[in-house]
Amino acid sequence: MKTRKAIGIIVIAAMFMASTVTAAYCERLKDIASIKGVRENQLVGYGLVVGLAGTGDSKGSMVQSVINMLTRMGVSVSTKDIISKNVAAVMVTADLPPFPKIGKKIDANVSAMGNAKSLMGGMLLLTPLQGADGKTYATAQGAISIGGIYVSKNGSTAQQNFATVGRVPNGTVIEKEFGYDIANSEDITLVLRDSDFTTATNIKDMINKHLMGSYASAPDPSSVKVVVPAIYQGNVVELINKLESLEVKVDIPAKIIVNERTGTVVIGESVKLSPVAIAHGDLTIEITQTPQTSGPQGYTGTQTDIDVKTDKVALSKVSGATLGEIITSLNKLGVAPRDLIAILQSLKSAGALTAQLEIQ
Repeated sequence: MKTRKAIGIIVIAAMFMASTVTAAYCERLKDIASIKGVRENQLVGYGLVVGLAGTGDSKGSMVQSVINMLTRMGVSVSTKDIISKNVAAVMVTADLPPFPKIGKKIDANVSAMGNAKSLMGGMLLLTPLQGADGKTYATAQGAISIGGIYVSKNGSTAQQNFATVGRVPNGTVIEKEFGYDIANSEDITLVLRDSDFTTATNIKDMINKHLMGSYASAPDPSSVKVVVPAIYQGNVVELINKLESLEVKVDIPAKIIVNERTGTVVIGESVKLSPVAIAHGDLTIEITQTPQTSGPQGYTGTQTDIDVKTDKVALSKVSGATLGEIITSLNKLGVAPRDLIAILQSLKSAGALTAQLEIQ
């Protein structure tokens, strides 16, 4: 074996070869899939925040908004009368939960639109919130809670975090209901959060086993359709409750995520590396596999050896490395993520890396 430069590859190579555990593990169906049609909806509205201590908007659309509001209240003012900086124009957003009920309260998020310095101490005036269809589903109003501080005095300012965004806890009241009659549905569709043929098939088989019949089918890798059995007709909620608690085997593909901007490398447990010798810098790594026979019935296994040599550092041979040993070696060697990224790309190009390399 030739001795060359390369710090930062031994640990990654060991990590690949130590991935002997199965890529499948069990998760609750509730954690890997959702019911089609059961989802949040986003709401948005334009409003005014009043009561600011001179930290509001100076000019702009806020002036016209104040005039329009006062006009609706029967107060006649002109543009010259609006000189206060105690008002700020804001955008108000909220997430409407599935199956909303009239009168239920949810939180609202408030963000300044103009040149306001801070929303601290402000009060959001009644603001209609609309959905993507242009209809009003909720109204928001209340005191704003912010997580930042902005202080200005005698020309000096001090700021911590962001004072131009805030939250109105329980400040949004739902005014309109919508949804479908899930209790009397004849079938439901489970939507997988991560599409996978194997996982979809496992879900289908587990549901059919639990219901003791052919009620579930997997039309594609991202969904599983379940016909409601006669015993659950008119009570689909109970059926969903039982299905969500089922433990299903989830298959995870061999994947490596690389973020070149931050130097982050995330490696899945099912990633494997074929026997290969790697030279990088002043370090050379050689990975070999030796068939071994043991036991009275002649069971044949494979021993993986990782041999490392360098001109400056003496490293011992690693055999059958575990994840704990890999982490220890990584910390000891001080592997540079930038080096690992370059090596991973070269391994993939050489065909020695059995994994999907995703570069962000």
